Amino acid sequence: MRDIEVFLPRIRFKRSSRQALAWVTEALFPGYLFARFDWNTHLRQVKHARGVRDIVHFGNNWPVISDSIINQLHEAMGPTELHLVCREFSPGDAVQLADGSLRGLRAIVSRVMPGRKRVEVLMELLGRQTGIELTVDLLIKEGNARAELFRR
Repeated sequence: MRDIEVFLPRIRFKRSSRQALAWVTEALFPGYLFARFDWNTHLRQVKHARGVRDIVHFGNNWPVISDSIINQLHEAMGPTELHLVCREFSPGDAVQLADGSLRGLRAIVSRVMPGRKRVEVLMELLGRQTGIELTVDLLIKEGNARAELFRR
């Protein structure tokens, strides 16, 4: 399949497990990858390749993603097609707790302690603002698409 170009953008991030924090690598678009090929000569071959469930289509319409969009993704991901999601916080950042009994609650970063990889956040608990010191691995910046994965 030399005539088929495949692009699988991936992200790498830390996720807490039962034992400890672990680095996880997964597809940026879980369950999907991008492939460029000649429909007339390779459609059947791609559709029946190992691991392929189907090719995205809407009835008889097969969507085509423009080269400019794919090029932007390539640029964003870099040559390894892997983007490292790091957790850099600044005072004033809106965050969400990713794990533990307070999972899903929102807070505001009030102080960053980089040497200890901790931050102090202000959050509303029992009707009043409370300052709590947490490790950065327990927080996700609001607006981060990864936050959606932790809401499961």
